[in-house]
Amino acid sequence: MDYAALKALKPSEFEDAADGYRSTSTMAQAAKDHIENTVATGMRKSLEGEAAEAAQAQLQALAKNFHYMQTECGVISTALNGLAYDMAAAKRKLNAAIEDAHADGCTVNGDGSVTYPAGQKPGDDKVADGGTVTGSAGGSPTSEALERQAANIHPNPNYGKAMGYANRIADALKEATDADAKWAPKVRALQADDDLTVSARDWTDAVSDASGVRAAADAYLDTIKPPPKHDWPQSNANWWKGLSEEQRAAYVSMHPASIGALDGLPSDVRDDANRLVLAEQRAAKQLEYDAWLKKEPEHYKPYVSPITGREVKGATVPTEEWKEWNEKRQQLENGFKGMDAVQKRFDSYTSESNRPYLLGFDSNNMGRAIVSIGNPDTADNVVTYVPGTFAKLESIGGDMDRAVALQAEAERQDGAHSTASIVWLGYDAPQAILTDATETRWADNAKEPLGDFIQGIEEANHRDSGVTQTLMGHSYGSLVVGQTMNMHIDLPVDNAIMVGSPGVGVDHAKDLNIPPDHVFAATAKNDLINLAPPPAGPLAPLNPKAYMRLFDDHSIVHGTDPVSDDFGGQVFEVPDGKLPGAGGEMMPAHSQYWDERPLGSLGKIVTGGRP
Repeated sequence: MDYAALKALKPSEFEDAADGYRSTSTMAQAAKDHIENTVATGMRKSLEGEAAEAAQAQLQALAKNFHYMQTECGVISTALNGLAYDMAAAKRKLNAAIEDAHADGCTVNGDGSVTYPAGQKPGDDKVADGGTVTGSAGGSPTSEALERQAANIHPNPNYGKAMGYANRIADALKEATDADAKWAPKVRALQADDDLTVSARDWTDAVSDASGVRAAADAYLDTIKPPPKHDWPQSNANWWKGLSEEQRAAYVSMHPASIGALDGLPSDVRDDANRLVLAEQRAAKQLEYDAWLKKEPEHYKPYVSPITGREVKGATVPTEEWKEWNEKRQQLENGFKGMDAVQKRFDSYTSESNRPYLLGFDSNNMGRAIVSIGNPDTADNVVTYVPGTFAKLESIGGDMDRAVALQAEAERQDGAHSTASIVWLGYDAPQAILTDATETRWADNAKEPLGDFIQGIEEANHRDSGVTQTLMGHSYGSLVVGQTMNMHIDLPVDNAIMVGSPGVGVDHAKDLNIPPDHVFAATAKNDLINLAPPPAGPLAPLNPKAYMRLFDDHSIVHGTDPVSDDFGGQVFEVPDGKLPGAGGEMMPAHSQYWDERPLGSLGKIVTGGRP
């Protein structure tokens, strides 16, 4: 970057271009939303058949194109703002040096050199001629000391001043040159394939693009106030409201996972951020899977009889290497299930009332997802369902089906009011009954994030009269609900529902910090959770005395049984449920709380009635 180029540079032109890309990103988002929320949903309600399915596939592909355009244009906008910020800093330094030089009687030449006028030091008889100096950037203490010495020796007092201005100009030019060198490859990398297919590779490239821009734009991004450290929903909401549109767009494009996880922010903002995380993480899994398929080892080897020690002609068995390879292949395939189930929900809803919102997502480890059926920001009623043992991202599809069923039932019973139904898998659930599920640590780790989420729903809801919130726990999820409500004395929860509960961590309904007549519980007669022992140490499942609960209706593994009289809540009736083993299931009755009859009771509670 030379003097003439920097002097003529207008960083505002980069900012204008950034605004243009941000507008394009916004238009792409609007197009995607229109396709998903209006066109596709309208077709699903009125058309069916092969042609309709083919059209839906085309619409999904088009929506994906707009989503990718939205994402990349957001990254480009941030990159251009970052480049403008860095160049503007260099330009300000150059302008300041030029102004100071002119004010001191010096002239800055077209090549950045500085001409100083004739001058005379006090006490000298002769006026020293003027001259021209060229500066150098990045002086060291030694070079600066030498320059000061030269200035002191030089007969013209203006020499030292001119040298200082020339060095400042050189520093500004170096800063601009460094910025140009830093940003050139970053901006050059921001280009897409010349086709209309958004592939897994495209999404991983988008992640790489964002990572590169995030690292390069650190100075610009540091000007944006970060989210509150304590992550309190109201503080998060106030932080978001205090950002400009440009700052919001930059933060979403650079930190989508962080924005998607912030309780208290508008649901459409969190949904947009988490949908990006979903697309990027699904793409990464796909590439990992594709790469693993290419590593398939030899499948079969000749079978050797353990009796004769000889190969059996025509008989083969899988190799150990293939078995290990196939086990990981199945693990990778299972990793797709939850993500594909979430995406399928977005590809199948039929109206604004049951539109899904992705309020949390993380595919790491067991995976987490928070999905709302209906918009909790505008709903009259919000029910948040916490699943229990064995819940994980891989099986989120079944939990979403339950949320869908409850949302539909609530609006069927009370069409005058809207209901949002949320499945909250925002914690690591236990994955074994006799070991993990007897411990409280899973619930202990969940009670703070669940409490923040519920507070965030209250903060983001737009209704002047407030939102009626119901917190519902199934199985171990009821312990999570109980621990959370017991911990937060002012949690904005109006009703609590516990179904198939092993105990909620408290002895009485009043310990949940809401009126006991708003605490509802039900356990089916044939639900094997009834055999859960009272607390009796780690060997409780093996201790016959532990099964005294069979003759005592109030003690259970995690406290007083919520369906007992001693608990003091409201018990509602549910069918007995299927017997253990029916249909090949170990605990079929444990999953029947969303069948027609109990679902009707749940719908009444959620909409402010009595079961």
